[in-house]
Amino acid sequence: MTEKIKTSNEGQEAASQDAQQSHKRRVRYKGKYPKKFEEKYKELQPEKYQDTIQHVMQKGNTPAGMHISIMVKEILDFLEIKPGQVGFDATLGYGGHTKAMLQCLQGKGHVYATDVDHEEAAKTKKRLEELGFGEDILTIKLQNFCTIDEIAKEVGGFDFLLADLGVSSMQIDNPKRGFSFKVDGPLDLRLNQEAGISAAERLETITRDELAGMLYENSDEPYCEELAKAITDEIRRGNHMDTTTKLRQVIEKTLDFLPEKEKKETIKKTCQRTFQALRIDVNREFEVLYEFMEKLPDALKPGGRAAILTFHSGEDKLVKKALKAGYKAGIYSDYAKDVIRPSAQECAQNGRARSTKMRWAIKA
Repeated sequence: MTEKIKTSNEGQEAASQDAQQSHKRRVRYKGKYPKKFEEKYKELQPEKYQDTIQHVMQKGNTPAGMHISIMVKEILDFLEIKPGQVGFDATLGYGGHTKAMLQCLQGKGHVYATDVDHEEAAKTKKRLEELGFGEDILTIKLQNFCTIDEIAKEVGGFDFLLADLGVSSMQIDNPKRGFSFKVDGPLDLRLNQEAGISAAERLETITRDELAGMLYENSDEPYCEELAKAITDEIRRGNHMDTTTKLRQVIEKTLDFLPEKEKKETIKKTCQRTFQALRIDVNREFEVLYEFMEKLPDALKPGGRAAILTFHSGEDKLVKKALKAGYKAGIYSDYAKDVIRPSAQECAQNGRARSTKMRWAIKA
C-alpha cells in the first residue's frame, strides 16, 4: 500500500496504532484471523474440501454456505415414497430433502418445489442438475409455497409433500441477509430481497405498542415492553436501526440491568427472539402458513401424505390446530397426535436441529 511521505513522528504514531489494532484482533480471535463469508472454503469449491467440511460437521456445526437437512430418515419413513409418484417440496432451500425424495423415485415420477429466494434456488437447481436431477424429474418454481393450490391444480395433486418451515443455514450465515445478530450486516431479514420491505424499513414506521405486540406474539419475548420502548426511542432520536449490530447493541444496552451471571445468556436468547419476531413479520410467515394449511387438504391426492417441520411454538400450534381440525372433519384419515423430534445423536451432530418438531397427516 503506497502512502504520502509522513513525518517521523506521524509514522511512529501510525505504526503504534497499527500494532495496537493488530494486538486487539489477535486477542479477540485467539490467533485465528477470520475470513469474510465470501472467502470461506465452502462457498467456493466445497467438493475440494471434504475433509475440512467433515471436521466442521463432526463438531456439531454447519459449514457456512451449506445446510444440513434435518430428520431425513424420519421424513422418508413416513412419506413412503414410491417410484412414479408426484411430490411437493414447499421449501427447496439447499435441496437436501429434495435430493432424498428424488432418490426414492428412482427416476420415475416428479417433484415440484417452491422457493422465494431466487439466489439460493439458482444454486440449488445447478447442484441438483449436476447430480442427475434435471427438469424431467424436478420442477422448481420461484413462488411462495402458499400457492400450492395453483401447482396442485396444474399437476393433479400430490402423493407426498414436505414443508420444512425453517430458515436455511445459507441465509443465516450470509451477513448480507441480516438474519444473524452475531455478524454485522444490513438489517434485512427478507427471504426474498426483491419483494416487500426490510426489517430496518419496518422499524422506521412501527409504533411502540405494535412492536411490543410483535415481539410477544411472534417469539414470546419476556422483555417486549422494554425493548419496544428502547428501539422506538432510538429511532425517534434519529438513530436509524439499519444494521444487525445497531439492533444488537440496543438490546444489550436495554438489558444491562440484569445480574452479571445471567446477562450474557439472556441477551443472546433475547437477540434470537427479537430477530425471529422481525423475520416472521417482514415475511408474513404466519399468514403464509395459515393459507398453506387451509389449501393443503385439496392439494393432496386420496391417501396422500404430508410431513411438516416447525421450529418454534407459534408455527407448531398453528399446524397442530389445522391438522386436528382436518382429522375431526374427516379430511385426514390420521394425523400426528404427538410431535416427532430429531434423535439425540442428530442434535449432537447438528445443533440447529434441536428445536425441530415434525407433524404429519394422511389424506382420507
